[in-house]
Amino acid sequence: MYRKIKLIITIAILFAITLTSSKTYAQFTLNGQLRTRGEHRNGFANLIPKTDEATNFISQRTRLNFGYKWDRVTFGVSVQDIRVWGQDASTISPADGNKLMLHEGWADITLLNMADTTLKTKFIDNLSLKIGRQELIYDDSRLIGNLDWLQQGRRFDMALLKAMHHGWALDIGYAFNQNSETFTNTFYTPGNTAQFVKNDIGVLVPVPAGTVPLLDATSGNSSATGAFNFTNPAGTNATTQNYKNFISVYLSKKFNQTKVSALYFNDDFTAYNIATRITGGGNLFVRDFNTNKTVDRYTYGGMITHTLGNASGFGKIAINGAYYHQLGKDRDSKKLDAYHYTASATYSKGKFTAGPGYDYLSGNTENTTATETKRFDPLYGTPHKFWGLMDYFYAPTGSPSAGLKNAYFKTKFTANRYSIMLDYHYFEMANSLKGSPVSTKKLGDEVDLTVSYNLNKFTTVDLGYSVMLATDALAYAKGQVAVTVPVNDKYEKRGQFAYFSINIKPDFFFTKPVAIKN
Repeated sequence: MYRKIKLIITIAILFAITLTSSKTYAQFTLNGQLRTRGEHRNGFANLIPKTDEATNFISQRTRLNFGYKWDRVTFGVSVQDIRVWGQDASTISPADGNKLMLHEGWADITLLNMADTTLKTKFIDNLSLKIGRQELIYDDSRLIGNLDWLQQGRRFDMALLKAMHHGWALDIGYAFNQNSETFTNTFYTPGNTAQFVKNDIGVLVPVPAGTVPLLDATSGNSSATGAFNFTNPAGTNATTQNYKNFISVYLSKKFNQTKVSALYFNDDFTAYNIATRITGGGNLFVRDFNTNKTVDRYTYGGMITHTLGNASGFGKIAINGAYYHQLGKDRDSKKLDAYHYTASATYSKGKFTAGPGYDYLSGNTENTTATETKRFDPLYGTPHKFWGLMDYFYAPTGSPSAGLKNAYFKTKFTANRYSIMLDYHYFEMANSLKGSPVSTKKLGDEVDLTVSYNLNKFTTVDLGYSVMLATDALAYAKGQVAVTVPVNDKYEKRGQFAYFSINIKPDFFFTKPVAIKN
């Protein structure tokens, strides 16, 4: 024991000497984050039934980020703890488990570098390999992003080959998912499912390995009626049904005031079969993922951004446009043919920014068959940033099967220590909802107001309030009410959401500049 303590002390002393040495070539970074957010939800993400009450809670993210760079190796680790205040007792037992998780853990190895005289190969400016658990962000995070609004964020276990030459940037990524170490097969169960579920006679039984139960929404029991849902419903952005593997290719180049980028993303999902398990004296209906078969989804497209004007004259106008197409099959093995396009213009002058935009995400039409789908899935992006801060669309509660039109106008005023943003969204279905008892395509109007204040170098305070003024069509479009049910008044048409957040991000190696007296 004494030798172990002595060794730890010795390593700590050497580490401290390394940090304080002016001759060292290594670079260390150590910073953290404590983000506490209180939320009031009264119709957030879905309309709330009139018989239900609003909810209030406080969540917290605690992160510690460590970075190391030396010669041709960069190393990064991010450890985080995510929780809701009060979800643990003030004293917990070992049975409660580990509450920490690894958000990032990666190494970036430089393979070729034109500026490095010790490397003989000079045909490319820079080539590196980043391997491990890492965040991935491309363009405006529309399709690929770190989803930072959620306390848990998003990360990928993957390898990323990065090349840069004469202003061109090329990334090639690969990910391969597995539930655990195995000796045979590569079966992958993609959902985070409950350990126990009721069978068709109401008996609570364990969920068989490699399966995701089917749930009767009316009774809470396993059902073979055909109106199946995941125990955790499959949503967009891999919220509950993760990919088996993916290959990504991203290419970008900036020409003066114009940036052009292209994205290709092929993600595969484990194919499944509807099966029955006899357990607890009854039937348990499941999606069986005990197979090596996968279905392929292909997404490709590009984005262009061009800036006009200058800050000292009339002002700047940033014009943005993008188009993406999806082919192959979706995670339910349906034939997929979908697309998404967007356009926006943003005017900036001094402290003020404003501009309109329009998004179109395709969806199913009245002629779409049961074996095909035209619903565009915005992959692993940041829906909260684009389709309203109340997360009604392409977030954990799903999206309209008929697609979405989003016409919006955003404004922002930025001062030295604070900023104010006010956004308006007009939401509409891209197509008529098959069998719907309402004729309107309009889903609702959303207004988002946010205020941010920099308390000091490391601390930001955020305050937000949003309201959704919904139509009768929204509950049908989101699947809260079956289209066979006549128009009713069971849901509040006015949703409200408010939050207050304190975000503290200290840099533990930061030293405050000291004025030198003459």
